[in-house]
Amino acid sequence: MNRVILQKGRERSLLRRHPWIFSGAVNHLEGAPQPGETVEVSSADGRFLGRGAYSPISQIRVRIWTFDEQEEIGQSFFQRRLENARARREALQIPRQTNAFRLVSAEADGLPGLIVDRYGDFLVCQFLSVGVVYWQETILEQLQTFPGVRGIYERSDVEVRKKEGLQPCRGLLWGEEPPELIEIEEHGLKFLVDVKHGHKTGFYLDQRVNRQLVSSCSADAEVLNCFAYTGGFGLAALQGKASHVTNVEDVAGLLSLIDKNVQLNGIAEHRCTNVKADVFQLLRQYAEAGRTFDLIILDPPKFAEAKSHLIRASRGYKDINRLAFKLLRPGGLLFTFSCSGLMNVELFQKIVADGAIDAGCDVQMLQWLGQSPDHPVKLHIPESLYLKGLIGVKVA
Repeated sequence: MNRVILQKGRERSLLRRHPWIFSGAVNHLEGAPQPGETVEVSSADGRFLGRGAYSPISQIRVRIWTFDEQEEIGQSFFQRRLENARARREALQIPRQTNAFRLVSAEADGLPGLIVDRYGDFLVCQFLSVGVVYWQETILEQLQTFPGVRGIYERSDVEVRKKEGLQPCRGLLWGEEPPELIEIEEHGLKFLVDVKHGHKTGFYLDQRVNRQLVSSCSADAEVLNCFAYTGGFGLAALQGKASHVTNVEDVAGLLSLIDKNVQLNGIAEHRCTNVKADVFQLLRQYAEAGRTFDLIILDPPKFAEAKSHLIRASRGYKDINRLAFKLLRPGGLLFTFSCSGLMNVELFQKIVADGAIDAGCDVQMLQWLGQSPDHPVKLHIPESLYLKGLIGVKVA
């Protein structure tokens, strides 16, 4: 067995069951493991700490598979972990709410670097670390046995793979090729999803619970849906009897897909306006023109990809929240989010509060928001809580 021995005192995070070992924590390596091959991890005094996948290039040198000395890494291990992940979603009755959900959520499901999303009869996978690439065939063999799966497609076309020495990959892995657009259902709404070219694996599955909340708050409201993507929040608001929804997106092809989704759900076209624009610029224009809304959704893309981007990202979040508060009518609701993993909850609350102060208004926070339960959070892995949000009401 290849072995990684840590520097003295660098085992604390592993004792707290955090699965990442950074390169600076490694004292020396025994053996010559291939990228992704399993290594045993020991403390400086020789204590067993875990078994994980070795990555010679990444700053995360080892991603732990197991902390159990009796648990070997092989076919039965992956069969057990994947089946457990599927069973947890079944126990939460998620497949009764939707036919599109996250089946495997990487470290949170004990499979670092592996994302598996289900869209109807198709699975869409991201293999984001050398460990899951090393075991890819074993993982695929198990996924093929899941009920009703017709095809498995890969969407590992993301920059993060380069940190592991891997090139972006996309294409069919097994079974039938998915159609250009897959129709999914969620809480009575239908959506067309482009799993081959869309953001992430095609749809923001992590916002499912929050879309339902927006629907419940939208009766008779005039709604502004910023960074609309394919219209998920906007359609939820229309389902909740919003009087009108304005979707803002800067990609023409996405606006076309919003139109298709509106038609698919039999919603009258006059209840929805789609605007191709930069959100920051449009919010300023609306503020200058005196436009106001009853409910605003801010679900921007990730502003901070690295710690060095956090200050700039904070300014961006503050700016759009300040503008949104200016556009809210008294008593109006703001649903605001950050999907930047580097943005912690306390900092996000401060940024939104500062935005309200600069907008000259008093705001009550009604509720914290987070990711849907098919994107679980492991309590000892803070990074697994990546989606932060809150509902604010403009008091004055």
